[in-house]
Amino acid sequence: MKTSRRDFIKTAGMAGGMLATGGLSACSGSGDSSSSKNVPAIWDISENKGKQVFNMSGYAAPKIDVIKIGYIGIGGRGMAAVKRMALLEGVEIVALSDLKIEKIDEAKAYLKKLGMPEPKGYADGSQELWKEMCDKEELDLIYIATPRDLHPSMCVYGMESGAHVATEIPAARTLDECWSLVETSEKTKKHCSMIENCVYDFWELLILNMVRQGFFGDIVHVDAGYIHDQRTINIDKAKTWRIEEFINRNGNIYPTHGLGPACQVLNINRGDRLDYLVSMSSNDFTMGPKIDELALTDDFYKKYKDKWKLGNINTSTIRTEKGKTIMLQYNVSNPRPYDRLQQVVGTKAVSKKYPFPSRISVGHEWLSEEETAALVEKYTPRLVTLVGEMAKKVGGHGGMDFLMEWRLIDCLKNGLPLDMDVYDAAAWSSIVPLSEWCVANNSVPVRIPDFTRGAYKTNEPLDIAMAKGGGSTKIKTTIKFNDDYF
Repeated sequence: MKTSRRDFIKTAGMAGGMLATGGLSACSGSGDSSSSKNVPAIWDISENKGKQVFNMSGYAAPKIDVIKIGYIGIGGRGMAAVKRMALLEGVEIVALSDLKIEKIDEAKAYLKKLGMPEPKGYADGSQELWKEMCDKEELDLIYIATPRDLHPSMCVYGMESGAHVATEIPAARTLDECWSLVETSEKTKKHCSMIENCVYDFWELLILNMVRQGFFGDIVHVDAGYIHDQRTINIDKAKTWRIEEFINRNGNIYPTHGLGPACQVLNINRGDRLDYLVSMSSNDFTMGPKIDELALTDDFYKKYKDKWKLGNINTSTIRTEKGKTIMLQYNVSNPRPYDRLQQVVGTKAVSKKYPFPSRISVGHEWLSEEETAALVEKYTPRLVTLVGEMAKKVGGHGGMDFLMEWRLIDCLKNGLPLDMDVYDAAAWSSIVPLSEWCVANNSVPVRIPDFTRGAYKTNEPLDIAMAKGGGSTKIKTTIKFNDDYF
């Protein structure tokens, strides 16, 4: 029995009663040929979306010689992206939209310093002014760096206005929003790509290339996650959207940093797909008590007292259709060192990114530093050879931000398929609502929709690491590159 999306909230609220009265037994079976009455049912809370209109996987949009970019959101992430993009040949930053005029003025001043034309600014405090930018400007790419709840509507509107879109993560927070992205991208033939920088981490690219070259054999399992002590910024008064998100949701609400590289290694949406997940969250032992403490002396926090919902640690296990597994963890409210886990387990070898130094094994012991260094030299991918040193100089999370944006521009300029398409945006982002639903329903298994609607079976894997057909995008020769610009 399928649960309609319009009944989602009602279903979640009735979880305890339904399970207690045997509601689970009425759900669909796993679909596995070996299933029996002893195999737990898998809930499906996403309606069938019919047939694919157009396959955006592997789609190469027409080449764009000069890419005209409009930005929505010129805060920390948006401003940094403007500075990086301004360095690339074949890029024109023509429009900027933000609630605060001072942020736009800051970006204009930076571009003027580089001798670049002044972009048009859209800022009057209106929540809807970004739409005017999309409607009035001739844009090839809209770059979205706003709070999470705004991403899906901006992506859809941007594509419908005739532009490709690149959005901060996650791209969507509900299954309806995920499907809306897919349908709009297929209808308009405009790319919808997430700005998932961790896919371009140098180690992840190295391991992806080694996987492609067969070093690991068949990949069996990947550990992935986002573990980052953010106890201070979680309750920052200047970022109330974060507080509102955390007091109202409980699941993995930020999955893609770890999941993105894992899905690339496993050829998700390109030969395999995410099938179902089981997710559970611990109670909250840190953030609620901290807000209660602050509320004693600061009226700002009184409205959030006794409302914190997000558990400290969410752990989700995901199984792919081909029987591979992913362990995905999310933890931003405990004193743990930064970690994305990133352990790749194959039939011939294993790699582990954290803790440093990153390591590789082909047996029961890790290879020596010398042996690992030799593998790094042998398997360093073309993409890193092309751009790696410049990316390190430009910066942005160790260079992966610049590498990501360089690759996006290079693909659009050369008419290449993007490394992260709309099906990736939808599948990776769907973990947000699915994990939330699963936690609310006592961790019963829940189906992950096939956003490719069957096309994953024949979609070709992308080889990001070798950057085939690209590599022509350069740093502007008119810019004297130095630290003064960053």
